[in-house]
Amino acid sequence: MLLLSLVGSARMDDMGLAMSRTQLERLDFDNVVLKKLPLDLSQESGVRQVKGACFSRVKPQPLTSPRFVAVSPEALALLGLDGEEVMDDPLGPAYLSGSEIMPGSEPAAHCYCGHQFGQFAGQLGDGAACYLGEVKVPPGQDPELLRENPSGRWEIQVKGAGLTPYSRQADGRKVLRSSIREFLCSEAMFFLGVPTTRAGSVVTSDSTVMRDVYYSGNPRHEKCSVVLRIAPTFLRFGSFEIFKKADEFTGRQGPSYGLDEIRGQMMDYVIEMFYPEIQQNYPDRVERNVAFFREVMLRTARLVAQWQCVGFCHGVLNTDNMSILGLTLDYGPYGFMDRFDPDFICNASDNSGRYSYQAQPAICRWNLVKLAEALAPELPPDRAKAVMDEYLDLYNDFYLENMRKKLGLLRKKEPEDEILITELLRTMHNTGADFTTTFRSLSQIFCSTEGESVGEEDSVKQAIDLLLEQCASLEELRAANKPTMDPRELAMLLSMAQSNPALFQMISDRMTIARQLERLSRLKDLMETSQEELKTKQADEWSCWITQYRKRLAHELEGQSDVQAVQEERVRVMDSTNPRVVLRNYIAQNAIEAAENGDFSEVERVLKVLEKPFSSQPGLELPAWVSKGGTTELGERDEGEEQQQGATPTSTARNPVPYDSKPPAWAQEICVT
Repeated sequence: MLLLSLVGSARMDDMGLAMSRTQLERLDFDNVVLKKLPLDLSQESGVRQVKGACFSRVKPQPLTSPRFVAVSPEALALLGLDGEEVMDDPLGPAYLSGSEIMPGSEPAAHCYCGHQFGQFAGQLGDGAACYLGEVKVPPGQDPELLRENPSGRWEIQVKGAGLTPYSRQADGRKVLRSSIREFLCSEAMFFLGVPTTRAGSVVTSDSTVMRDVYYSGNPRHEKCSVVLRIAPTFLRFGSFEIFKKADEFTGRQGPSYGLDEIRGQMMDYVIEMFYPEIQQNYPDRVERNVAFFREVMLRTARLVAQWQCVGFCHGVLNTDNMSILGLTLDYGPYGFMDRFDPDFICNASDNSGRYSYQAQPAICRWNLVKLAEALAPELPPDRAKAVMDEYLDLYNDFYLENMRKKLGLLRKKEPEDEILITELLRTMHNTGADFTTTFRSLSQIFCSTEGESVGEEDSVKQAIDLLLEQCASLEELRAANKPTMDPRELAMLLSMAQSNPALFQMISDRMTIARQLERLSRLKDLMETSQEELKTKQADEWSCWITQYRKRLAHELEGQSDVQAVQEERVRVMDSTNPRVVLRNYIAQNAIEAAENGDFSEVERVLKVLEKPFSSQPGLELPAWVSKGGTTELGERDEGEEQQQGATPTSTARNPVPYDSKPPAWAQEICVT
């Protein structure tokens, strides 16, 4: 009896202990990747080459007085967590910044390599990120999420938790600016329907690091901050490049070159965990690997098509920033396009435009080719080439499918659609139209129907007036078309291209020069144009396109008995495809500066707006600071913390604008690198 009593008492104590633990302390970890892939057990401090391992044990560096900036309840729900309960947990900020280790967590850093700006950089790895573990999917999770994440676990990591063996010359820390940008954009992309890693929280602290914010030679202390990131896995193309032989251009090689058996282990792990249907359907190893690569290719093509259709530019599409699951990964100097420009470059340090908006589909293809090389001989090169031959057609199919929805072309697929889309983008570029607001406006344009009271001419005029509101002014276009290169440098390079082509190719390229000359030509025309002449020209361009668009819409109605229902369906689809709001740089900047002054409410407010990007939200039209009166000032900001360039700080009084409007003039001064 006494023994039974003691056992019963122990069980009651265990139950009491379990009940007293917080939600974060009760997370059910199952850290499979650390069991399946080689783990570096060395406790050696400092940066080092890590051979024969995919992960290294690390110890996150605690923050002083960690505190929440914001949490995403929707993202935390993936882990079975309640956002409010996490916010109220006294240890919540410490746990979700790596300052305290949750029961079952096993901190580690991932070893990977990468091609950066086209050159193999050798070992990179998690220089600031830290794997905390894999949390089992809680009961009752949305079946759609389980379909996208068949592993049954969510990997969680903290970004900015301190030094790892892969920190290189950096300190392993992130600051409030970059942390807020990553947090907000991860969630913004999810609610736009774009595949992405998620962000559960942002934590800041009293710990500081030195950063030269304005690149003026005057560094200042900034608060260390940490983002909690969530994904099925953070493995990437570069994960497989650790086996690369010495590169013929850079001479660098992967730290695990020659250890081909680990490549096989990694492929087995990824396919079994995240592509189980392929594992089941292809008993032959080579056929399995080909099917796997084709699925990665397909997901990547679909992803970049979605980026193009929301005007998103990643900024650093290196192979180490490409997810093996086809997710948007690593939010650094990204940008949503304001005025449409196919040559839009969101990363100010991308001088050659390698990662410009229009280059993204081709760069993703280039990265897939590098992945195929990294998977050989497990993936035969001839089979990989056959798969890559499908890429362009698949990308175009995904892109056209999305664009037809954006234009409300739902009932028919006509060969002329591609021309209509191309002409729309050309007109937007020529008139300086805003990408997001222009597409959102298109659902207000209709074709003529029998019995319509408004005449054809009046309908076209109404549509022109609507789209002219989305166009840039003469002043804005002149500013946008100023060459970014000093005239003396441009003249020198033009001369060098003629006199010494070999040297020219070493320091520049013809595409960069062509872009600068095109800007000069445009600027010359604009300087000889008045605002009234510009508006007339813009109206003429839009008139031509609108006429073609209305004809195409009329084809949609042919043979339809209920025209009203067709029109209503078109508006519904367009307004659920073309967002009212995206995370423009100036919106993030407002939230950042408020947070740096201790006011986190704008971060929370922007998150709420971004959670419903297709809907009007009464009471959430303007930034919170507008109601407090007064004006604020903007200084140039940079989100890159390892690469620094000179910049001169400027400031401009701000005029408040709604989140869903064209950006204010001061937004052009924001510099992200």
